[in-house]
Amino acid sequence: MAITRWNPQWDPFQEIEEMMGRLPSTIGAGSMQKGFVPAVDIYEDKNNVIVETPLAGVAPEDVEVSVDGGVLTIQGVSRKEHEVEEKNYYRKEVRSGSFFRQVVLPTPVNEDKVAAEFADGVLKITCPKAVPSKAKKIAVAVKKLKK
Repeated sequence: MAITRWNPQWDPFQEIEEMMGRLPSTIGAGSMQKGFVPAVDIYEDKNNVIVETPLAGVAPEDVEVSVDGGVLTIQGVSRKEHEVEEKNYYRKEVRSGSFFRQVVLPTPVNEDKVAAEFADGVLKITCPKAVPSKAKKIAVAVKKLKK
């Protein structure tokens, strides 16, 4: 094993960051900062699973909601109409761009009756619980083997 002389200018964290930047999954990650993943609250009442997500500043017509196979998908676009051209920001945290979120619902729901409403910047999705099927009793026929 070779001995390497310690270099005080060497920053292991900078080296890791450069290495991560060369990975295919993170190439262009700077452009991904324009998008975001919305936070969700999931809770239930007696008849429904309810999902809420804050989407302040997003137009309802720019949001798509779908349920397939017990997976809820929320996607859309947040558009920022008045972008300041000067780049002298002290801080820029308001995001614009596309968003996408998928969550597995905790219980089976009636996917044909899922409803979504948008009020005060909050998207509320109501998923009616599926009625559990009752177990059927099946009579077992016993046949005698012929000798």
